[in-house]
Amino acid sequence: MEILGYLLSAWQFVVDNILTKPHFLIGIIVFIGYALQKRKWYESLAGFIKAAVGYLILTVGSGGLTSNFRPIIVGLKERFNLSAMVIDPYFGQNAVQEAMEKVGRSFGDVMILLLIAYIINILLVKMSRYTKLRAVFTTGNVQIQQSATAFWLLFFCFPEMGRWPILAVMSILLGLYWAVGSNLTVDITQELTEGAGFAVAHQQMFGIFANAKIAEHFRKKNEAKGKHNDRKIEDIKLPGWLSMFNENMVSTAILMTTFFGIILLILGKDYLVQGEFLKATDNFFFYVLETSFYFAVYLAILQLGVRTFVGELTESFSGISDTFLPNAVPGVDIAAVFGFGSQNAVTLGFISGAMGQFLAIILLIVFNSPTIVVAGFVPLFFDNAAIAVFANNRGGAKYAIGLPFINGIIQVCGSALIATWVGLAGFGGYLGMTDWATLWPGFTVIMKFLGIIGIVVVAAALIIIPQWQYRKDPEGYFLIVEDYDKYLELKASRSNND
Repeated sequence: MEILGYLLSAWQFVVDNILTKPHFLIGIIVFIGYALQKRKWYESLAGFIKAAVGYLILTVGSGGLTSNFRPIIVGLKERFNLSAMVIDPYFGQNAVQEAMEKVGRSFGDVMILLLIAYIINILLVKMSRYTKLRAVFTTGNVQIQQSATAFWLLFFCFPEMGRWPILAVMSILLGLYWAVGSNLTVDITQELTEGAGFAVAHQQMFGIFANAKIAEHFRKKNEAKGKHNDRKIEDIKLPGWLSMFNENMVSTAILMTTFFGIILLILGKDYLVQGEFLKATDNFFFYVLETSFYFAVYLAILQLGVRTFVGELTESFSGISDTFLPNAVPGVDIAAVFGFGSQNAVTLGFISGAMGQFLAIILLIVFNSPTIVVAGFVPLFFDNAAIAVFANNRGGAKYAIGLPFINGIIQVCGSALIATWVGLAGFGGYLGMTDWATLWPGFTVIMKFLGIIGIVVVAAALIIIPQWQYRKDPEGYFLIVEDYDKYLELKASRSNND
C-alpha cells in the first residue's frame, strides 16, 4: 500500500504540473519526438520552447475570449435573478466535486480514473493494427473535466458498485471514448488543415464529426441534383460597401459589436458599473466598442498560437509514430482548428450557436422547465465555432450557419435533461459541451436501464466505430496520417477512375 501511495503521489505531481498544463505536455512531446529523430539537443530544446510558447499564446487567446465574455454570462444570470445551472466545463467539474463529497465519494478517485483511462488510450493506439485507432488524447485539462463527469454518470447508473469495479469500468469506457472520439476527427482535420498532422481531442469530437458529415451529405446530394450553390464562406465575395465583411478582422469586430451591443444594452450601464465591469465615468458606447474589438484581438492571438506550435508538433511527432506509436497523430485542443479554413466561420458559428442557445433557454423558461440553463462561454464558442469551421469546409456557408444554430438548441436542452435526471442541476453546473449533451446522456440511458449489459453495449459500440471507418477506406485509412501527399494522389486517381 505504501508503494501505491508513492505512485499516486507521483501521478498527482504529473497531473498538477504537466497533464493539466498542456503547453508543457505538448512541449515534452515535441522534445521527445525530436530526440527520437536524433536531432541535436539544442534543436530539441528549441522545439520544446516554441511548442510550449505557441500553446501558451493559444491559451492567452482562448482565455481572453472567455474573460471578455464574462460580463454577459454573469449579467444574464444576475440581472434577471435566474436561479439556474451554468453549462460550462469548470462549473460542471465543481458540481461533480460537490456531489461526490455529499455522497461520500472521494474526488481523488477521478485522478486514478484519469491515469488508467489515459494508459488505455495509449495502448489502444499502440495496437492500431487491430483496433484501427490513430490518435492520442493530449488535452489534460479536458480529461480531468470529463473524468469527473463520467465518474458521476456511472455512479448514478450503478450506485451500489464498489470503488474499484466502478473505476475499472469507467476507465475502459473513457479510454475508449478518448481514443475513438479523437480518431473520428483524424480524416476531417487532415483535410481541413491540408495534412497538419493532428486530430481534435476535446469535448465535441463526435459532434464535429457528425456535423461535418451532415454538411458533406447535403452538399453531395445537391450536386447530384445539379445544384452547385453550396459555396464556402471564403468563396463569397460581397460587393460594394459589403466588401469590408470579406476581411476577417473587420467582419468579426462589426458582428461582435452588434451582438455584444444588443446584450449589453439590455443589461444596462448601471448594472455593469455595479458589477465593476466599468467605471461610472467611462463612456458606455466606447466600452461596448472596446469589448467587441477585443474579441477580434484575442481571436488573432489564438490563431498566432496555432501557427506557432502546430508546425513543431507535426514535424516532431513523426519521431514518436515511427518508433513507438505507428500510424498515430496527437489529439490537441479544439482551438487549434481555428487557424485553418475560413476565419469568418469562427465568428458566424459562435453567433449562430448563441442564437440557438438563447432560443432554447427562452423555451425552457416559457415551458416552466425544472432546470433553467445559463449559457457558458466555452460550449457557446468552442463547440459551435468548430462545427462552423468543419461544416463550411465540408459543405459550405449555409451549413456553417445552420448547423451551429441547431447544435446550440441541442446543447441547452440535452444538458438540462441529463443534469436534472442525474442530480447535477442542483449543484449549479454541468459540463454542457456537445458530446456531453448528446452522446453521454445516451450512454447513461443505456447503462441505467440495461445494467451490466448496457456497459457491454456501450463498449462494443465504441470498438466497432473505428472498424467501420477502416472498412470504408482500407487503402487510405492509415495513409492519410503516414503521408498526406500520397493520400491526395490516391484520392485523385480514384476520382479520375470514376
